[in-house]
Parts: sequence; C-alpha cells; structure tokens
Amino acid sequence: MYSLKNKIVFITGASSGIGASCAVRFAQEGAKLLLAARRMEKLDAFAGGLRKKYSVDIHAFNLDVRRRTEVESAINALSNEWKKISVLVNNAGLASGMATIQEGDVDDWERMIDTNVKGLLYVTRAVVPGMIQRGDGHIINIGSIAGYQYYPKGNVYCATKAAVNALTSSIRLDLNGTPIRVSTIDPGLVETEFSVVRFHGNKERAGKTYEGMTPLTPDDIADAVLYCATRSPHVNIQQVVLTPTDQASTTMVHRKQVMQK
Repeated sequence: MYSLKNKIVFITGASSGIGASCAVRFAQEGAKLLLAARRMEKLDAFAGGLRKKYSVDIHAFNLDVRRRTEVESAINALSNEWKKISVLVNNAGLASGMATIQEGDVDDWERMIDTNVKGLLYVTRAVVPGMIQRGDGHIINIGSIAGYQYYPKGNVYCATKAAVNALTSSIRLDLNGTPIRVSTIDPGLVETEFSVVRFHGNKERAGKTYEGMTPLTPDDIADAVLYCATRSPHVNIQQVVLTPTDQASTTMVHRKQVMQK
C-alpha cells in the first residue's frame, strides 16, 4: 500500500456524508486534512472531533465551490505547506429537484451545474498546477452511475454526472506523461442528505428513496476512495462503480414489501 502518512488530502463538501467519511478514513491513515464546506459551524465541530480522536493536522475552511474567485482566493491564501496537496477528492455535489424537462426549475438546474460541473473545474484548476510542479498528485472525483445510466426526471442531474465522467477521462488524457493519477468513484444509491437536498428538505419523500432496500453508506464510498489512493504510484484505478446489492441499475431496485402500520 502507498502510505498517506503526513500527505495532504483536500476534500470538498467535507462536513457530512461521503466527504466526512472520506475524512475519517484518511485521518486513520495519518494524512493531513484540508477540509472545505459551506456549513462552517458543522465543519469546525467535525474537524475538532477528528483532531481529538486521531491527532491529525487539519485545516478547515469555508468554501462554496460554485464561486470561482472564492475558490481561487482560498487556495492562493493557503500557506506553502498546506498547498502541497497530494490527493484531491472532488466530493462537493448535489441533486436539486426531480422533474421533467418541461417542468424543471431553472434555479435547480443552475445550482446543479454550478456545483457538480463548474465547482469541480474551479477546484481542479486551482490545485492541479501545483501537483504537476511537485510531481505528486491524485485527483479522485465522486461521480454517479447516473452519469451513464439515465432515468426519468433526472435530466440535468444525469447530465452533470455525465460531465464529471467526461471530464475525468479528459483530465486523465491531459495529464498523461505526468505522475498525476485521476480516478472516479461512481456509486448507486447512497443514504446521505442527498435526497433531502434533492427534495428541498422533504424528509418523508427523501426517505422513500431507500424504502424496502439496503443502500450503500458513506463509509462504503470512502473505502473505495481510500483503495484508489493507496495503490502503488504506478497503478491508476481509473473508475470504480459500486451499487447496493439490491440495485441492478438506476431504474431497477429490488425493494422488499414494506408493511404499513
């Protein structure tokens, strides 16, 4: 295994869900953590718990990946030591709304495009030149099976994850000849705040997404991320696709009959 001890790992969307689970797994490996999220109070509390439990160095900061100048300023403001990022986990992403194209909310569309596509680009653009200069780096993008298995009313979300898939492959081509590795983790149904955000805070509707089946957990995704990051430097895991056993595709999920109370 490739040791991550004292390596700097930058995770976006790190205050909860997959991002938080990734932070825990990298902390267990002795990495130094650069954690960014929009909910600073939650991120600070989480980072404090990690420091106490694992005695790791953590720099947590507020970041909205949708804002290009904010991303550039935040990365430029890092100390020279914290700029030495070895692993970038582009985790920040979301679904907002679920509607047919003719009924879709344009604000939902822009929120997804700005976060899932442009945000990934802004952060990657700010970090990659340093990786190339140092000859050390690994970009791990969190995609989705929705990037190539589409479903009704998923139009723009699916399109953004298809873009993540295309960008990951294109970035790998651009960086060929450098030591920089590029991977994507494409999960199926994972139980996080994802559906609550998608349905604008409607927890009852969000819960039905996972009803009658056993979804993946954020820890399952973090395990895959860590696996990619700890291979020998000459090995690049280009893509990991993982789904719950109950899920065969985006549209085929086996659900046990739920008894009504």
